[in-house]
Amino acid sequence: MARRAVEQELSRDRIMDAARHLFITKGYRAISMRSIGQHLGYSHGSLYYHFKEKAELFYAIVVQDFNHVDLLFRQVISSPKVEGLTKVEQLMLEFIKFGMDHPHQYEIMFMLRDEEILSYCRAEQSKCFDVFSSIVKKYMREEDHPLANHTSVPLSMFLGLHGFISFYIQDHLTFEEIQPAAIAHVKMLSHSL
Repeated sequence: MARRAVEQELSRDRIMDAARHLFITKGYRAISMRSIGQHLGYSHGSLYYHFKEKAELFYAIVVQDFNHVDLLFRQVISSPKVEGLTKVEQLMLEFIKFGMDHPHQYEIMFMLRDEEILSYCRAEQSKCFDVFSSIVKKYMREEDHPLANHTSVPLSMFLGLHGFISFYIQDHLTFEEIQPAAIAHVKMLSHSL
């Protein structure tokens, strides 16, 4: 009965949130299941009910974060057009907004460089970019953009967005604080093609 109470109280999401924070602040290698349990005020054994090992926990975090971005991309597709923005510009702004409003998630998804965990991120990064790329190409074709079939355009856009987020994320700013700069950056990326 006591184990069941702990299992109900200590949810996967709570473990993942704590682990995400610890992986960012202390580094993947410095964190153990024991230290995550201590951070949460539980024995590390209670974490094993949800995750077999640290790598499985890390991968669950990565997948959850990339699924969130995928959902945001799909919401842009189904949302009405915003006055003064193309769908591609809306997509780019949504990506910047995610990065700024979820800095810990963004850092785990795109900025951790630990060789031991990079393989967990690469496959998900590739899927994320493929979705982004297909949306960009679709709307560029619909807008009859002269570079619609150029394969390097989505990658250039994506890298431009990543650079923007990476620069501003260090200052712990919100999207609202950098929104004018984000709009200007997105417009520049869109119109420089």
